[in-house]
Amino acid sequence: MKQTPNNMMLQTFMKLIAVVVFTFSIYIFLAGHNAPGGGFVGGLMTASAIVVLYLVFDLKSITKVIPLNFIMLIGLGLLFGAVTGVISVIFGYPFLTQFFDYFSFPIFGEVELTTALVFDLGVYLVVVGAALTIISTIAEDDDTWKS
Repeated sequence: MKQTPNNMMLQTFMKLIAVVVFTFSIYIFLAGHNAPGGGFVGGLMTASAIVVLYLVFDLKSITKVIPLNFIMLIGLGLLFGAVTGVISVIFGYPFLTQFFDYFSFPIFGEVELTTALVFDLGVYLVVVGAALTIISTIAEDDDTWKS
């Protein structure tokens, strides 16, 4: 009779670590247009948080919890990036010209919003989609090879 190890403690810690990494990736993403970071680094950190969950749980469990089509995520990110550039051309500015303004929100107060954030969102989605497509493809191929 084959015994399976009890990974409850490992799974609990990895859930906590994944939440911390994901939260920090959102911070890096939001701070990226004014400080080092942005869509690329934030996307890699988000992908790494999901990969940590892939390592502890199996691929099928995580895809049930996160039912995203990562290829569609890449397309959506490319669309955000392209639209950001085209909007500046429509208004007569060079491609990917950044616009910004300050807006007042009830809870957050005065917040700077910029078109670079929308472009970074596109980069973020492309990086998360591409990294997780690669990882899940490798994991699926590895599972079929073992059986």
